[in-house]
Amino acid sequence: MKIHGATALVTGANRGIGRHLAAQLVERGAKVYATARRPESIDLDGVEVLGLDISDPDSVAAAARLAGDVNLLVNNAGIGGGALLGDLQAVRAALDVNFWGTLSMARAFAPVLAANGGGAIVNLASSASWFVFPGSSAYAVSKAAVWSMSKALRQELAGQGTLVTSVHLGAADTDMMKGYDVPKMDPADVARITLDGVEADAFEVVVDEFTEMVKASLSKDPREFDKQFHQFLNA
Repeated sequence: MKIHGATALVTGANRGIGRHLAAQLVERGAKVYATARRPESIDLDGVEVLGLDISDPDSVAAAARLAGDVNLLVNNAGIGGGALLGDLQAVRAALDVNFWGTLSMARAFAPVLAANGGGAIVNLASSASWFVFPGSSAYAVSKAAVWSMSKALRQELAGQGTLVTSVHLGAADTDMMKGYDVPKMDPADVARITLDGVEADAFEVVVDEFTEMVKASLSKDPREFDKQFHQFLNA
């Protein structure tokens, strides 16, 4: 998909990867709706700011009405999550935002994209779509669901010419990853690689070497990956 001249909507555009995605879309010549639950927290130039809570169906419906010219939907907004056997409310919240919120956006904007020539949906997933980092199993489950959802939407929306791309990365230097002592990518690099993938019509964008290793492990004995991962954690 050609980004120059496109009209994009980015969720969670007030910080982290979402902020860089919105800024770089503007730099590449797109019109950008930058959205967040607290729109006053968005400090980007050259964007149209919208308040949007992806876990609120009324808010999602309002965004689809207001941004009727969108042909590139970037589902970036998401939250972390604890252990599946921990606080059940935290588990539900991770799924409500990361899966149900993302699906709600796709359902609301699918007709908009169809009316505007098909366009594309970009879903920010994770390397955690394919493995579980200790203490974040609810997040992993939600991102595995985003990956599967992306594949299903790609099939369901093919008839209207909508590309669906899932983006997978390890750790980026964002607020969500504070406190994790692991190598972290610059979120600006994540945004750049993501948008390059969109312009190349990629089905999946695998951002970094760690995530490539995780994905490659899926065809092997899972015990091999566990051994590699524990070596990574203890390095």
